[in-house]
Amino acid sequence: MAEQTFFKRTHMCGTLSEKQIDETVALNGWVQKRRDLGSLIFVDLRDRSGIVQIIFDQDISKEAFEAAEKLGSEYVVSVQGVVKARQSENPNLATGKIEIHASILKVLNTADTPPIYIKDDDDVSEGLRLKYRYLDLRKPSMQRNLMLRQQVANHVRQFLSTEGFIEVETPVLTKPTPEGARDYLVPSRVNPGKFYALPQSPQLFKQLLMVSGLDRYFQIVKCFRDEDLRADRQPEFTQIDCEMSFVNMEDVIEINSRMMQSLFKDVMNVDIPMPITRLSYQEAMDRYGSDKPDLRYSMELIDLTEQLADSGFKVFSDTIAKGGQVKCITVKEGADSFTRKEIAALEESAKTYGAKGLAWIKVSAEEVVSPIKKFFSEEELTSLLETADAKAGDLVLFVADQPSVVAASLGFLRTHLAKRLKLYKEDDYQFVWITDFPLLEYDEENQRYVAMHHPFTSPVDEDMVRLEEIPGEVRAKAYDIVLNGYEIGGGSIRIHDANLQSRMFKTLGLTEEETQEKFGFLLDAFRFGTPPHGGIAYGLDRLVMIMAGEDNIRQVIAFPKTQNAGCPLTNAPSVADDKQLEELGIQVRPNTEK
Repeated sequence: MAEQTFFKRTHMCGTLSEKQIDETVALNGWVQKRRDLGSLIFVDLRDRSGIVQIIFDQDISKEAFEAAEKLGSEYVVSVQGVVKARQSENPNLATGKIEIHASILKVLNTADTPPIYIKDDDDVSEGLRLKYRYLDLRKPSMQRNLMLRQQVANHVRQFLSTEGFIEVETPVLTKPTPEGARDYLVPSRVNPGKFYALPQSPQLFKQLLMVSGLDRYFQIVKCFRDEDLRADRQPEFTQIDCEMSFVNMEDVIEINSRMMQSLFKDVMNVDIPMPITRLSYQEAMDRYGSDKPDLRYSMELIDLTEQLADSGFKVFSDTIAKGGQVKCITVKEGADSFTRKEIAALEESAKTYGAKGLAWIKVSAEEVVSPIKKFFSEEELTSLLETADAKAGDLVLFVADQPSVVAASLGFLRTHLAKRLKLYKEDDYQFVWITDFPLLEYDEENQRYVAMHHPFTSPVDEDMVRLEEIPGEVRAKAYDIVLNGYEIGGGSIRIHDANLQSRMFKTLGLTEEETQEKFGFLLDAFRFGTPPHGGIAYGLDRLVMIMAGEDNIRQVIAFPKTQNAGCPLTNAPSVADDKQLEELGIQVRPNTEK
């Protein structure tokens, strides 16, 4: 048998404590830092569990000392030695009360100088971090995030299994269907000219599992969407996917509320009060300008439309006369926090959400300062500020426009200012269920209605009669769960009747031929006895991001893509060779635009 070149470790580095004093231990890991003090060499040894200090003393082992003199950053080593009480304790280190007096050192692998520092908050560019992701993942914060991700997945799997859910894997190569975002297409070699699609979600298969009588299904599953990216989106992402038979919306909300409560208690030791707050879609839009409101702070939108209908300020009154509205937000103690130049910058931000401008009033103990002050009498101004709950020291920001623009622009300013002014605690977790979504929304570009969630969502019973005549007023049996301003999950009660599903497809502009070609298999299944069913899907990446206190989901994914959907580590996507393309019957057309 070949001699083993490293010690079989007795402990992980970060698990050692005073309990092991005078014990002989064996450790394996990476050299974080080496400090040479002449007769002594101090080495910080790191593994997944943490760091421990190793002392090499030539009086204990000259051979180990001489080997330690040659150590460099990120060398992989195996050490044997005795645990001793540390003379100069380090309170910032979990192992700060002990150290290892090494007797044997084995260098298992040398390392080039790393292009990035293996420490948190190293301020290196994200591009470099992703190019050398295997080094970036050595950082304690990244390893904590991935271990947190495992904890969350394990808890969810255990909770749902206990609740009678069965884990089922659904296909990754499936049929292209219009579910909102663009599909990633995969060419079929054995069926020339035909394509699979990578699933945007397991939606259709999980509904078919309900038709199959499985009753309760879940899956932690990869999904793919070819869409524009941002901090909380990736082209491939992971869902916690669930579906249940013989349930209504209350059943789905109840079990998922309990799952979130138990998850946060078990993993974070955070108590989530029950029941979780609920808001209708319209109430959320009216009060917060968003269907994913952050409830950790107030600063609600205040409707001034009725009060300002006859205002002498024509921007307000004319907008209201044309069917628009005027709303404001009051920034408490914000009068001295923003210069005119900074308010102008806020106005430019509001314009990116469609607003034509941003009116403002600063209130002080001595006077009211505002470019629009001259358009109001003293009584009108006093009444306006009372409605806005504006007191000395406050700043009031107004937008006058169509309701959707008012909501979008003030909703953005609300979250932007709360972050800038630090109006909330990072370790506060505020859940809210949003219900009563519109079933459909009108797509101006394509001049037709599209599903707000997806075309398999059931209309509210009393609204079904409006599906053909007034589709824009139909509400959906849909629900989202929102945490700290992020939608972390969304679902609905599904259509389970073939005739109603056909009506839905027709309302969305699909012909009978298109319906049969794209969804015939689903409609056929519905004709063989389909139970009422509904479900929900969570974005696991986004949920873990919030729990980890990060603001970018790339921080909780081992090997994420960039905002251009590329992988700097492997240089994916890459060019396929001619032989592969020939086998697939594909010819690549030059991109003349570039």
